[in-house]
Amino acid sequence: MTAQPAPVAETGYPWPIETARLDNGLRVVVSEDHTAPVVGVNLWYDVGSRHEPAGQTGFAHLFEHLMFEGSAHVAKTEHMRYVQGAGGNLNATTNPDRTNYFETLPAEHLELALWLEADRMGGLVPALTQETLDNQREVVKNERRQRYDNVPYGDAWLRLLPLLYPPGHPYHHATIGSMEDLNAASLETFQAFHAQYYAPNNAVLTVAGDVTPAEVFALAEKYFGAIEAVHDIPAAPHGHLSGPATAPASETVVGNVPAPRVYLSHRTHPFGTAGYDAMTVLATVLGSGRGSRLYQRLADGARIAQPDYIGSYGVDLAHAPAPLIVTATAKDGVDIETLTAGVAEVLDSMAAEPVTDAELDRAKALLTTSWWRQVSTVAGRADTLSRYATQFGDPGAAAYRLPQWLAVTAGDIADAARTLNPESRVTLTYLPEGDDK
Repeated sequence: MTAQPAPVAETGYPWPIETARLDNGLRVVVSEDHTAPVVGVNLWYDVGSRHEPAGQTGFAHLFEHLMFEGSAHVAKTEHMRYVQGAGGNLNATTNPDRTNYFETLPAEHLELALWLEADRMGGLVPALTQETLDNQREVVKNERRQRYDNVPYGDAWLRLLPLLYPPGHPYHHATIGSMEDLNAASLETFQAFHAQYYAPNNAVLTVAGDVTPAEVFALAEKYFGAIEAVHDIPAAPHGHLSGPATAPASETVVGNVPAPRVYLSHRTHPFGTAGYDAMTVLATVLGSGRGSRLYQRLADGARIAQPDYIGSYGVDLAHAPAPLIVTATAKDGVDIETLTAGVAEVLDSMAAEPVTDAELDRAKALLTTSWWRQVSTVAGRADTLSRYATQFGDPGAAAYRLPQWLAVTAGDIADAARTLNPESRVTLTYLPEGDDK
């Protein structure tokens, strides 16, 4: 194992970064900062919903739950009890590109966190029982009801993905997956999924905070070093798409919603590319806050949209053209046709009307604040470095994200906006029951 410093740009990430790789392939990233006696521990696994084969949708997300349900030397629910008992907090998230597990705790308990993470990386399968699996399947079903099915507009993301990406594309389905797939799979199928993807050579371990690289590398070797690599991890299906969609797509949902709402969306560029950086700044000009074009023209100006339910944003997916989503909810008495036309007009204005210096400066100030808020904590820093190590092979590449946003020009935004033509637009509308009559 050889430690190496990673490049750091003062404008985007001013803390040191050192990296190492264990013999079993685990990449270890350390960012030392002795400002406070805390550490952020973050483990990214290169497995998300884009890796799931047909018939196994929702598996990556289910393991987000199962990984807290006990492992070889840790009883059910004990992982949480140990971390919280040490004064820490913890959680996990899944998206199409990855699954990550993370803790923030006093630096003196770093060894505890690494032991826990190693035990569930190498020791979950022996502890996984049919009872635990059945229980967590029910938890996921309840989560789907609470977050998607029984919430107004809650299934928008589930509906947008199939409109944006064709069948068979790795982003065609959402991470919550199919309840039918989860129900149909056996315990052995889930055990095989974990054994395939939850491997040291498919993960990045990042520690940020009050530590030294030597300390972290030694502990990583102690607890993870004996876990065997998996040499036949299947590659994720490629997300290549030949250009934007050539025909618009739309869907109208009539249901229990309080007011008409519209989502306009486009496939753009993968996260991490210059094209997506331009889209990120464009989305900020278009729909972030009271100074945005959408707010100024549809909430303050035409008064056809509710000011609290208006905006635009990109979804930061790295392995295929990522979506830009623009949304607004109608004010009382405004029909969906008027709202949709108004949102489309403002979106199209990004190509027809050059972004002003004031708009560009405001957007860059908002993005700068957002970036430093993300990396100001050891938890946010660890997550960011895990991301860039996993998706781009270099945690130090995180240093260039903010400078690349700040380098975007009004001309770059205009060029990006010209690709958002109606011929490739996805439109999802929601109508209250009765409005469709």
